[in-house]
Amino acid sequence: MKKTVLALLLFTGITFAQDIDVVKGSFDFLKDQKEINVEFDYSDFTMMKDKKTEAQYVEERTAELNEKTKGNGNIWKKKWESAKELIWTPKFLELVNIVLSKEKKDVTFQEGLSTPYTLIVKTVWLYPGWDVAMMKQPAKVTTNLKFVETANKSNVLLEITSEEAPGDQWGNNFSNESRLGEGYAKTGKSLAKLLLKKAYK
Repeated sequence: MKKTVLALLLFTGITFAQDIDVVKGSFDFLKDQKEINVEFDYSDFTMMKDKKTEAQYVEERTAELNEKTKGNGNIWKKKWESAKELIWTPKFLELVNIVLSKEKKDVTFQEGLSTPYTLIVKTVWLYPGWDVAMMKQPAKVTTNLKFVETANKSNVLLEITSEEAPGDQWGNNFSNESRLGEGYAKTGKSLAKLLLKKAYK
């Protein structure tokens, strides 16, 4: 039994790997900023290991759930469509700000601000993971993070990639949308820690 638990823990540790890397740019412009505008781009991402479009995934998942229990697929589709605004975006913003606040940094990241710089969080790839009581696999969230001039968004000042941020939590989490939300939380947390090292020392 102990060997089985240890093996599961080791397996879980492997799946929790996340890479966050600076593609180009400098952190210098962020030093004196108190507020950063944030925009989320969910317009063009793929899903699963075979890189389905979001539309393909939603269509197949809806049909699968409707086949099991009539109507449940349609209910799930509504949950999925609202997850971006109600779970994923808030989770990212919440964790960025919590990590920075705990380190007494006077800077916040929020949507809808009129500020010199904007962070564009573009979703690239999602894997919702799964949870069947004793066995589970975390969600994974891959994003591209671009800091741009608000007045000229083609001017990219800093670009960061976040690969396969894990989405999981203690206990069971049977909601694909919620597990993915934890992946966005992890992305926000990792970005904040990088900013603490590079921009807000």
